[in-house]
Amino acid sequence: MLNTKAHITVIAFACLSVACTRDQAPPVPPPPVDNIVLREVAPLGQVLTDSAGRTLYFYTRDTTGNSVCSGGCRDTWPIFYTTTLRLGAGLAAADFGTITRPDGAKQNTYKGWPLYYYKTDAAAGEAKGENVGKVWFVAKPDYTIMLMNGPLIGNNGKQYTSAYVEGVEVVQYFTDASGRTLYGFKNDKNNVNKYTKEDFSNNPTWPIYEVAELKKVPTGVAAADFAVINVFTKKQLTYKGWPLYYFGADAGLRGKTKGVSVPTPGIWPIVNQQTVVAPQ
Repeated sequence: MLNTKAHITVIAFACLSVACTRDQAPPVPPPPVDNIVLREVAPLGQVLTDSAGRTLYFYTRDTTGNSVCSGGCRDTWPIFYTTTLRLGAGLAAADFGTITRPDGAKQNTYKGWPLYYYKTDAAAGEAKGENVGKVWFVAKPDYTIMLMNGPLIGNNGKQYTSAYVEGVEVVQYFTDASGRTLYGFKNDKNNVNKYTKEDFSNNPTWPIYEVAELKKVPTGVAAADFAVINVFTKKQLTYKGWPLYYFGADAGLRGKTKGVSVPTPGIWPIVNQQTVVAPQ
């Protein structure tokens, strides 16, 4: 015979359980994973990687901010792209962008540099692509000096070789972290700025490269060749004794080298590892 009282108790308990389940908050989904993070990669320091720890790279031939890596190059150096950037600690959204490549694909950029993988990196934290061909370098947040490989096109629209005569040549030269060209001044002396006026009235024409402390430089570039000097109230970075400048007419744009022809070719040369030590 059915125990009516027990049956009612079971039903009541079941209803209470259902009610309790309905009153519970739905489970909270896990937060989205950051898809660009900073990771310590010895001996290079902090580099940009994806969420799986795969290293990202810059290509110094990407002078304009668009990619010139196509065909077999793209097979070796796959592009990095995500529709929604989620950044780890220490990274700023303002430093990232998206380009449409000549082949129509999308690619993310950092400080104007298109981002790539290296297909030979098989595991998280590997950086086998560093300094490959002296044109591929890991993406870092703290370069003081970067390298660019491109033509030297003066303010007059003419192209120059590294000897500052008209001609076609791809030249490697120093830039800042965003790819803005750095120059020396022929009349400067070793660690002595002979151009800038005390009131900085001519600084807009040839702004000094203000750096308080040298941070990262690409592999193969000797950090010991750099120094910081005082120029009145400001600090300026030097290389092999040559004070470093921007050219105002480059308008802060990456890959511009208009200064090489001003006022005549060679007075304001680009600076690179072939630059000789500045005279005393």
